[in-house]
Amino acid sequence: MSQSEKLVVIGGNAAGLSAASYLKRRKPEIEVVVFEKSPHASYGSCGLPYYIEGLVKDPLDLIAVPIGALREKRGLDVRVLHEVVDIHTQKKQVTVKDIQGDKVFELSYDWLVVSTGASPIIPPFARVYIEGVFTLRNLEDGIKVGRFIKEESPKRVAVIGGGYIGMEVAEAFSVRGFQVTLIEKLPRVLPNFDAELSEKVQEKLEEKDIKLMLGSGVKSIEGDGVVKSVITETEIVETDLVLLGVGIKPEVVTAKNAGIELGETGAIKVNDRMETNISRAYACGDCAEAYHRILKRNVWIPLGDTANKQGRIAGANIAGEEISFPGIIGSAATKVFEMELARTGLGEEEARREGFDVATTLIESSTRAHYYPEKKPIIIKLIAEKRTGRLIGAQAVGGEGVAKRIDVLATAIWAKMSLDDVAWLDLTYVPPVAPVWDPVLVAAQVGMKSV
Repeated sequence: MSQSEKLVVIGGNAAGLSAASYLKRRKPEIEVVVFEKSPHASYGSCGLPYYIEGLVKDPLDLIAVPIGALREKRGLDVRVLHEVVDIHTQKKQVTVKDIQGDKVFELSYDWLVVSTGASPIIPPFARVYIEGVFTLRNLEDGIKVGRFIKEESPKRVAVIGGGYIGMEVAEAFSVRGFQVTLIEKLPRVLPNFDAELSEKVQEKLEEKDIKLMLGSGVKSIEGDGVVKSVITETEIVETDLVLLGVGIKPEVVTAKNAGIELGETGAIKVNDRMETNISRAYACGDCAEAYHRILKRNVWIPLGDTANKQGRIAGANIAGEEISFPGIIGSAATKVFEMELARTGLGEEEARREGFDVATTLIESSTRAHYYPEKKPIIIKLIAEKRTGRLIGAQAVGGEGVAKRIDVLATAIWAKMSLDDVAWLDLTYVPPVAPVWDPVLVAAQVGMKSV
Protein backbone atom coordinates (compact mmCIF):
# COMPACT_ATOMS: atom_id res chain seq x y z
CA MET A 1 0.00 0.00 0.00
CA SER A 2 1.18 3.51 -0.73
CA GLN A 3 0.74 6.44 1.64
CA SER A 4 -1.86 7.96 -0.65
CA GLU A 5 -4.34 5.11 -0.31
CA LYS A 6 -7.70 5.62 1.35
CA LEU A 7 -10.32 3.37 2.92
CA VAL A 8 -13.94 4.53 2.96
CA VAL A 9 -16.25 2.82 5.45
CA ILE A 10 -20.01 3.13 5.07
CA GLY A 11 -21.52 2.76 8.55
CA GLY A 12 -20.02 3.86 11.87
CA ASN A 13 -20.96 1.15 14.29
CA ALA A 14 -19.69 -2.31 15.31
CA ALA A 15 -18.52 -3.86 12.04
CA GLY A 16 -17.41 -0.72 10.25
CA LEU A 17 -15.45 0.69 13.17
CA SER A 18 -13.84 -2.70 13.85
CA ALA A 19 -12.59 -2.80 10.27
CA ALA A 20 -11.48 0.84 10.34
CA SER A 21 -9.73 0.58 13.72
CA TYR A 22 -7.92 -2.65 12.91
CA LEU A 23 -6.60 -1.34 9.59
CA LYS A 24 -5.49 1.95 11.15
CA ARG A 25 -3.56 0.09 13.86
CA ARG A 26 -1.79 -2.10 11.31
CA LYS A 27 -1.35 0.53 8.58
CA PRO A 28 -1.38 3.98 10.23
CA GLU A 29 -0.36 5.63 6.97
CA ILE A 30 -3.70 4.76 5.36
CA GLU A 31 -6.36 7.47 5.45
CA VAL A 32 -9.61 6.05 6.87
CA VAL A 33 -12.89 7.91 6.42
CA VAL A 34 -16.05 6.59 8.12
CA PHE A 35 -19.48 7.89 7.10
CA GLU A 36 -22.44 7.40 9.46
CA LYS A 37 -25.87 8.77 8.55
CA SER A 38 -27.19 8.94 12.14
CA PRO A 39 -26.02 11.49 14.73
CA HIS A 40 -24.13 8.83 16.71
CA ALA A 41 -21.39 6.25 16.16
CA SER A 42 -19.85 3.44 18.18
CA TYR A 43 -22.75 2.60 20.48
CA GLY A 44 -24.25 -0.60 21.86
CA SER A 45 -27.74 -0.87 20.43
CA CYS A 46 -28.23 -4.10 22.42
CA GLY A 47 -28.36 -1.89 25.52
CA LEU A 48 -31.37 0.15 24.39
CA PRO A 49 -33.98 -1.96 26.27
CA TYR A 50 -31.98 -1.42 29.47
CA TYR A 51 -32.14 2.33 28.92
CA ILE A 52 -35.93 2.09 28.62
CA GLU A 53 -36.00 -0.02 31.79
CA GLY A 54 -33.95 2.59 33.64
CA LEU A 55 -30.86 0.46 34.28
CA VAL A 56 -28.94 2.78 31.95
CA LYS A 57 -29.67 6.34 33.06
CA ASP A 58 -28.37 8.25 30.06
CA PRO A 59 -28.64 6.88 26.50
CA LEU A 60 -25.26 8.42 25.69
CA ASP A 61 -23.74 5.99 28.21
CA LEU A 62 -24.28 3.35 25.51
CA ILE A 63 -21.58 5.00 23.39
CA ALA A 64 -18.47 2.83 23.54
CA VAL A 65 -15.93 5.27 22.09
CA PRO A 66 -16.81 8.98 21.73
CA ILE A 67 -16.34 10.50 18.30
CA GLY A 68 -13.55 12.73 19.61
CA ALA A 69 -11.59 9.67 20.73
CA LEU A 70 -12.21 7.90 17.42
CA ARG A 71 -10.69 10.88 15.66
CA GLU A 72 -7.87 11.81 18.02
CA LYS A 73 -6.80 8.48 19.55
CA ARG A 74 -7.59 6.11 16.68
CA GLY A 75 -6.90 8.48 13.83
CA LEU A 76 -10.23 7.86 12.09
CA ASP A 77 -11.99 10.56 10.11
CA VAL A 78 -15.50 9.82 11.42
CA ARG A 79 -18.28 11.95 9.96
CA VAL A 80 -21.75 11.53 11.44
CA LEU A 81 -24.87 12.85 9.70
CA HIS A 82 -23.25 11.88 6.40
CA GLU A 83 -25.12 9.40 4.22
CA VAL A 84 -23.53 7.56 1.31
CA VAL A 85 -26.26 7.68 -1.32
CA ASP A 86 -24.36 6.12 -4.22
CA ILE A 87 -21.32 3.89 -4.83
CA HIS A 88 -19.49 4.07 -8.17
CA THR A 89 -17.42 0.91 -8.21
CA GLN A 90 -15.84 1.54 -11.62
CA LYS A 91 -14.54 4.97 -10.63
CA LYS A 92 -14.01 3.93 -7.00
CA GLN A 93 -16.01 6.86 -5.70
CA VAL A 94 -18.86 7.39 -3.29
CA THR A 95 -21.50 10.10 -3.42
CA VAL A 96 -22.10 11.47 0.06
CA LYS A 97 -24.91 13.64 1.38
CA ASP A 98 -23.98 15.94 4.24
CA ILE A 99 -27.33 15.86 6.03
CA GLN A 100 -26.58 18.78 8.34
CA GLY A 101 -25.10 21.01 5.67
CA ASP A 102 -27.58 19.80 3.04
CA LYS A 103 -24.91 19.38 0.38
CA VAL A 104 -23.65 16.50 -1.75
CA PHE A 105 -20.05 15.67 -2.64
CA GLU A 106 -17.94 12.90 -4.21
CA LEU A 107 -15.03 11.13 -2.54
CA SER A 108 -12.61 8.68 -4.12
CA TYR A 109 -11.42 5.52 -2.36
CA ASP A 110 -8.94 2.71 -2.87
CA TRP A 111 -10.72 0.29 -0.53
CA LEU A 112 -14.37 0.15 0.49
CA VAL A 113 -16.11 -1.45 3.47
CA VAL A 114 -19.90 -1.62 3.40
CA SER A 115 -21.24 -1.95 6.93
CA THR A 116 -24.67 -0.41 6.53
CA GLY A 117 -26.29 -2.71 9.09
CA ALA A 118 -29.95 -3.57 9.13
CA SER A 119 -33.12 -1.54 9.40
CA PRO A 120 -36.39 -2.30 11.19
CA ILE A 121 -39.20 -3.79 9.15
CA ILE A 122 -42.12 -1.37 9.04
CA PRO A 123 -45.26 -3.40 8.22
CA PRO A 124 -48.03 -1.82 6.12
CA PHE A 125 -50.24 -1.21 9.16
CA ALA A 126 -47.59 1.10 10.66
CA ARG A 127 -46.69 3.17 7.63
CA VAL A 128 -49.12 5.97 8.40
CA TYR A 129 -47.41 8.45 10.70
CA ILE A 130 -48.92 8.55 14.18
CA GLU A 131 -47.05 9.94 17.16
CA GLY A 132 -46.20 7.37 19.81
CA VAL A 133 -45.28 4.54 17.43
CA PHE A 134 -41.60 3.57 17.65
CA THR A 135 -38.96 1.13 16.51
CA LEU A 136 -35.87 0.45 18.61
CA ARG A 137 -32.90 -0.07 16.34
CA ASN A 138 -30.49 2.82 16.81
CA LEU A 139 -29.54 5.24 19.57
CA GLU A 140 -31.78 7.96 18.18
CA ASP A 141 -34.76 5.58 18.46
CA GLY A 142 -34.03 5.04 22.14
CA ILE A 143 -33.73 8.77 22.77
CA LYS A 144 -37.11 9.36 21.08
CA VAL A 145 -38.82 6.67 23.17
CA GLY A 146 -37.33 8.11 26.36
CA ARG A 147 -38.42 11.63 25.44
CA PHE A 148 -41.98 10.49 24.65
CA ILE A 149 -42.27 8.68 27.99
CA LYS A 150 -41.04 11.76 29.84
CA GLU A 151 -43.27 14.22 28.01
CA GLU A 152 -46.46 12.20 27.49
CA SER A 153 -46.48 9.89 30.57
CA PRO A 154 -48.05 6.89 28.82
CA LYS A 155 -49.62 4.19 30.98
CA ARG A 156 -50.33 1.41 28.45
CA VAL A 157 -47.85 -0.07 25.97
CA ALA A 158 -48.43 -2.44 23.06
CA VAL A 159 -45.37 -4.38 21.93
CA ILE A 160 -45.82 -5.86 18.46
CA GLY A 161 -43.51 -8.81 17.86
CA GLY A 162 -42.44 -11.68 20.08
CA GLY A 163 -38.76 -12.04 19.15
CA TYR A 164 -35.70 -11.00 21.13
CA ILE A 165 -36.44 -7.28 21.03
CA GLY A 166 -40.10 -7.85 21.87
CA MET A 167 -39.16 -9.88 24.94
CA GLU A 168 -36.61 -7.37 26.16
CA VAL A 169 -38.77 -4.27 25.75
CA ALA A 170 -41.84 -6.01 27.20
CA GLU A 171 -39.80 -6.65 30.34
CA ALA A 172 -38.41 -3.11 30.31
CA PHE A 173 -41.83 -1.46 30.11
CA SER A 174 -43.29 -3.85 32.70
CA VAL A 175 -40.53 -3.10 35.20
CA ARG A 176 -41.24 0.60 34.67
CA GLY A 177 -44.83 -0.01 35.75
CA PHE A 178 -46.58 0.15 32.38
CA GLN A 179 -49.50 -2.08 31.48
CA VAL A 180 -48.02 -4.19 28.68
CA THR A 181 -49.71 -6.15 25.90
CA LEU A 182 -47.50 -8.32 23.69
CA ILE A 183 -48.94 -9.08 20.26
CA GLU A 184 -47.42 -11.85 18.11
CA LYS A 185 -48.83 -13.13 14.82
CA LEU A 186 -47.31 -16.59 15.30
CA PRO A 187 -48.78 -19.02 17.84
CA ARG A 188 -45.86 -18.60 20.28
CA VAL A 189 -43.13 -16.16 21.28
CA LEU A 190 -39.47 -16.64 20.41
CA PRO A 191 -40.07 -18.85 17.37
CA ASN A 192 -36.33 -19.41 16.90
CA PHE A 193 -36.43 -21.50 20.08
CA ASP A 194 -38.16 -24.87 20.17
CA ALA A 195 -41.65 -24.98 21.69
CA GLU A 196 -40.60 -26.58 25.00
CA LEU A 197 -38.40 -23.57 25.72
CA SER A 198 -40.60 -20.76 24.42
CA GLU A 199 -43.55 -22.09 26.44
CA LYS A 200 -41.56 -21.48 29.62
CA VAL A 201 -41.03 -17.89 28.53
CA GLN A 202 -44.75 -17.43 27.94
CA GLU A 203 -45.45 -18.70 31.45
CA LYS A 204 -42.98 -16.17 32.86
CA LEU A 205 -44.54 -13.30 30.89
CA GLU A 206 -48.03 -14.17 32.13
CA GLU A 207 -46.71 -14.52 35.67
CA LYS A 208 -45.51 -10.91 35.35
CA ASP A 209 -49.00 -9.74 34.21
CA ILE A 210 -48.02 -9.15 30.61
CA LYS A 211 -51.03 -9.81 28.42
CA LEU A 212 -50.18 -12.15 25.54
CA MET A 213 -52.05 -12.06 22.25
CA LEU A 214 -50.63 -14.93 20.23
CA GLY A 215 -51.70 -16.04 16.76
CA SER A 216 -53.27 -12.65 16.20
CA GLY A 217 -52.08 -10.39 13.40
CA VAL A 218 -52.34 -6.61 13.51
CA LYS A 219 -54.70 -4.97 11.04
CA SER A 220 -54.05 -1.30 11.85
CA ILE A 221 -52.78 1.24 14.34
CA GLU A 222 -55.30 3.98 15.08
CA GLY A 223 -55.09 7.42 16.58
CA ASP A 224 -55.90 11.08 15.97
CA GLY A 225 -52.34 12.37 15.69
CA VAL A 226 -51.28 10.32 18.72
CA VAL A 227 -51.70 6.54 18.96
CA LYS A 228 -54.86 5.35 20.72
CA SER A 229 -55.28 1.69 19.78
CA VAL A 230 -54.01 -1.34 17.91
CA ILE A 231 -56.62 -3.21 15.89
CA THR A 232 -55.82 -6.91 15.74
CA GLU A 233 -57.63 -9.77 14.02
CA THR A 234 -59.33 -10.67 17.29
CA GLU A 235 -59.73 -7.52 19.39
CA ILE A 236 -58.93 -3.87 19.93
CA VAL A 237 -56.00 -3.04 22.23
CA GLU A 238 -56.17 0.42 23.80
CA THR A 239 -52.67 1.84 24.15
CA ASP A 240 -50.65 5.01 24.66
CA LEU A 241 -47.42 3.78 23.05
CA VAL A 242 -46.56 1.17 20.42
CA LEU A 243 -43.16 -0.46 20.07
CA LEU A 244 -42.64 -2.30 16.78
CA GLY A 245 -40.39 -5.34 17.00
CA VAL A 246 -41.51 -7.39 14.01
CA GLY A 247 -38.02 -7.93 12.66
CA ILE A 248 -35.19 -6.34 10.72
CA LYS A 249 -33.88 -6.53 7.17
CA PRO A 250 -30.36 -6.01 5.80
CA GLU A 251 -29.74 -2.46 4.60
CA VAL A 252 -28.44 -3.21 1.11
CA VAL A 253 -30.16 -0.89 -1.37
CA THR A 254 -27.13 1.30 -2.06
CA ALA A 255 -24.83 -1.71 -2.37
CA LYS A 256 -27.24 -3.54 -4.69
CA ASN A 257 -27.63 -0.47 -6.91
CA ALA A 258 -23.84 -0.37 -7.22
CA GLY A 259 -23.70 -3.94 -8.52
CA ILE A 260 -22.60 -5.56 -5.28
CA GLU A 261 -24.04 -9.07 -5.31
CA LEU A 262 -26.63 -10.19 -2.79
CA GLY A 263 -26.92 -13.76 -1.57
CA GLU A 264 -30.01 -15.93 -1.36
CA THR A 265 -30.81 -14.46 2.06
CA GLY A 266 -31.08 -10.93 0.67
CA ALA A 267 -27.94 -9.81 2.51
CA ILE A 268 -24.63 -9.06 0.79
CA LYS A 269 -22.81 -12.15 -0.39
CA VAL A 270 -19.24 -12.39 0.93
CA ASN A 271 -16.47 -14.96 1.00
CA ASP A 272 -14.48 -15.95 4.08
CA ARG A 273 -12.31 -12.83 3.68
CA MET A 274 -15.43 -10.59 3.71
CA GLU A 275 -14.85 -9.75 0.05
CA THR A 276 -17.81 -9.00 -2.21
CA ASN A 277 -17.92 -9.67 -5.95
CA ILE A 278 -16.41 -6.21 -6.52
CA SER A 279 -12.66 -5.87 -6.30
CA ARG A 280 -11.45 -4.11 -3.14
CA ALA A 281 -15.02 -3.86 -1.81
CA TYR A 282 -15.77 -5.65 1.46
CA ALA A 283 -18.97 -6.08 3.49
CA CYS A 284 -19.43 -7.01 7.13
CA GLY A 285 -21.95 -6.88 9.95
CA ASP A 286 -25.72 -6.98 9.80
CA CYS A 287 -25.83 -6.15 6.07
CA ALA A 288 -23.73 -9.21 5.18
CA GLU A 289 -24.14 -12.96 5.17
CA ALA A 290 -22.04 -15.32 7.28
CA TYR A 291 -20.97 -18.90 6.68
CA HIS A 292 -22.79 -21.44 8.86
CA ARG A 293 -20.50 -24.27 9.95
CA ILE A 294 -23.28 -26.85 10.32
CA LEU A 295 -25.38 -25.96 7.27
CA LYS A 296 -22.23 -25.37 5.18
CA ARG A 297 -23.69 -22.37 3.40
CA ASN A 298 -24.11 -18.66 3.92
CA VAL A 299 -26.91 -17.53 6.23
CA TRP A 300 -28.12 -14.23 7.63
CA ILE A 301 -28.12 -14.22 11.43
CA PRO A 302 -27.42 -10.61 12.47
CA LEU A 303 -25.70 -10.47 15.87
CA GLY A 304 -23.37 -7.92 17.42
CA ASP A 305 -20.48 -10.25 18.16
CA THR A 306 -20.52 -11.55 14.58
CA ALA A 307 -20.44 -7.98 13.30
CA ASN A 308 -17.35 -7.16 15.34
CA LYS A 309 -15.54 -10.32 14.19
CA GLN A 310 -16.41 -9.78 10.53
CA GLY A 311 -15.22 -6.19 10.76
CA ARG A 312 -11.88 -7.26 12.14
CA ILE A 313 -11.52 -9.87 9.38
CA ALA A 314 -12.24 -7.24 6.72
CA GLY A 315 -9.73 -4.81 8.23
CA ALA A 316 -7.08 -7.52 8.50
CA ASN A 317 -7.43 -8.56 4.88
CA ILE A 318 -7.28 -4.98 3.64
CA ALA A 319 -4.07 -4.72 5.66
CA GLY A 320 -2.76 -7.74 3.72
CA GLU A 321 -2.91 -10.29 6.53
CA GLU A 322 -4.84 -13.04 4.67
CA ILE A 323 -7.23 -14.03 7.48
CA SER A 324 -10.38 -16.13 7.00
CA PHE A 325 -13.60 -15.86 8.98
CA PRO A 326 -14.34 -19.38 10.26
CA GLY A 327 -18.09 -18.88 10.37
CA ILE A 328 -20.89 -19.02 12.93
CA ILE A 329 -23.25 -21.54 14.51
CA GLY A 330 -25.96 -19.12 15.64
CA SER A 331 -25.16 -18.80 19.36
CA ALA A 332 -27.39 -16.27 21.11
CA ALA A 333 -28.81 -15.47 24.53
CA THR A 334 -31.40 -13.22 26.12
CA LYS A 335 -33.08 -12.62 29.46
CA VAL A 336 -36.78 -12.35 30.32
CA PHE A 337 -37.17 -11.12 33.89
CA GLU A 338 -35.42 -13.70 36.14
CA MET A 339 -35.25 -16.21 33.30
CA GLU A 340 -32.19 -16.69 31.10
CA LEU A 341 -32.40 -18.28 27.66
CA ALA A 342 -29.70 -19.29 25.22
CA ARG A 343 -29.29 -21.39 22.10
CA THR A 344 -26.62 -22.52 19.70
CA GLY A 345 -26.49 -24.54 16.50
CA LEU A 346 -29.77 -25.83 15.07
CA GLY A 347 -33.07 -26.23 16.86
CA GLU A 348 -35.06 -29.45 16.40
CA GLU A 349 -37.58 -27.90 14.00
CA GLU A 350 -34.83 -26.19 12.02
CA ALA A 351 -32.70 -29.35 11.84
CA ARG A 352 -35.58 -31.45 10.53
CA ARG A 353 -36.42 -28.80 7.91
CA GLU A 354 -32.81 -28.95 6.78
CA GLY A 355 -33.03 -32.72 6.31
CA PHE A 356 -31.10 -33.88 9.37
CA ASP A 357 -32.19 -37.14 10.99
CA VAL A 358 -31.99 -36.12 14.63
CA ALA A 359 -32.53 -37.44 18.13
CA THR A 360 -33.42 -34.96 20.87
CA THR A 361 -32.97 -34.95 24.61
CA LEU A 362 -34.77 -32.75 27.13
CA ILE A 363 -33.67 -32.79 30.77
CA GLU A 364 -34.58 -30.78 33.86
CA SER A 365 -31.86 -30.25 36.41
CA SER A 366 -30.59 -27.77 38.98
CA THR A 367 -27.98 -25.03 38.70
CA ARG A 368 -26.40 -25.83 42.09
CA ALA A 369 -25.99 -28.78 44.43
CA HIS A 370 -29.35 -30.06 45.68
CA TYR A 371 -28.63 -28.94 49.27
CA TYR A 372 -27.25 -25.49 48.41
CA PRO A 373 -29.57 -22.49 49.03
CA GLU A 374 -31.28 -20.66 46.17
CA LYS A 375 -30.64 -23.31 43.55
CA LYS A 376 -32.56 -22.63 40.34
CA PRO A 377 -34.14 -25.00 37.83
CA ILE A 378 -32.62 -25.34 34.37
CA ILE A 379 -33.92 -27.13 31.28
CA ILE A 380 -31.50 -28.21 28.56
CA LYS A 381 -32.42 -29.58 25.15
CA LEU A 382 -29.85 -31.26 22.91
CA ILE A 383 -30.19 -32.02 19.20
CA ALA A 384 -27.85 -34.65 17.74
CA GLU A 385 -27.47 -36.57 14.50
CA LYS A 386 -28.82 -40.10 14.94
CA ARG A 387 -26.25 -41.80 12.77
CA THR A 388 -23.13 -40.28 14.29
CA GLY A 389 -24.26 -38.90 17.63
CA ARG A 390 -22.69 -35.55 16.63
CA LEU A 391 -24.13 -32.64 18.59
CA ILE A 392 -25.62 -30.05 16.21
CA GLY A 393 -27.81 -27.95 18.49
CA ALA A 394 -28.56 -27.01 22.09
CA GLN A 395 -31.03 -24.78 23.87
CA ALA A 396 -31.55 -23.96 27.52
CA VAL A 397 -33.78 -21.96 29.84
CA GLY A 398 -33.42 -21.40 33.55
CA GLY A 399 -32.90 -19.10 36.46
CA GLU A 400 -29.12 -18.75 36.21
CA GLY A 401 -26.02 -20.15 34.55
CA VAL A 402 -27.77 -20.75 31.23
CA ALA A 403 -25.24 -18.96 29.02
CA LYS A 404 -22.39 -20.81 30.80
CA ARG A 405 -23.88 -24.14 29.78
CA ILE A 406 -24.71 -23.11 26.23
CA ASP A 407 -21.19 -21.73 25.79
CA VAL A 408 -19.82 -25.17 26.68
CA LEU A 409 -22.19 -26.80 24.19
CA ALA A 410 -21.38 -24.21 21.52
CA THR A 411 -17.70 -25.09 21.91
CA ALA A 412 -18.59 -28.76 21.56
CA ILE A 413 -20.57 -28.13 18.38
CA TRP A 414 -17.74 -25.99 17.00
CA ALA A 415 -15.34 -28.88 17.61
CA LYS A 416 -17.76 -31.42 16.03
CA MET A 417 -17.98 -33.41 19.25
CA SER A 418 -20.42 -36.27 19.78
CA LEU A 419 -22.72 -36.71 22.75
CA ASP A 420 -20.30 -39.32 24.06
CA ASP A 421 -17.49 -36.75 23.95
CA VAL A 422 -19.61 -34.16 25.77
CA ALA A 423 -20.81 -36.63 28.40
CA TRP A 424 -17.33 -36.97 29.88
CA LEU A 425 -16.09 -33.38 29.70
CA ASP A 426 -14.08 -32.27 32.71
CA LEU A 427 -16.28 -29.38 33.83
CA THR A 428 -15.97 -27.39 37.04
CA TYR A 429 -17.86 -28.43 40.15
CA VAL A 430 -18.49 -26.58 43.38
CA PRO A 431 -21.89 -26.57 45.14
CA PRO A 432 -22.62 -22.82 44.74
CA VAL A 433 -22.32 -22.95 40.92
CA ALA A 434 -23.03 -26.52 39.81
CA PRO A 435 -24.10 -29.96 41.03
CA VAL A 436 -21.50 -32.72 40.89
CA TRP A 437 -23.04 -33.87 37.60
CA ASP A 438 -23.42 -30.61 35.70
CA PRO A 439 -26.67 -30.33 33.70
CA VAL A 440 -24.57 -30.37 30.50
CA LEU A 441 -23.16 -33.76 31.43
CA VAL A 442 -26.57 -35.09 32.48
CA ALA A 443 -28.12 -34.03 29.17
CA ALA A 444 -25.34 -35.67 27.15
CA GLN A 445 -25.45 -38.87 29.24
CA VAL A 446 -29.22 -39.16 28.67
CA GLY A 447 -28.83 -38.23 25.00
CA MET A 448 -26.35 -41.04 24.39
CA LYS A 449 -29.21 -43.52 24.85
CA SER A 450 -31.22 -42.01 21.99
CA VAL A 451 -28.65 -42.13 19.16
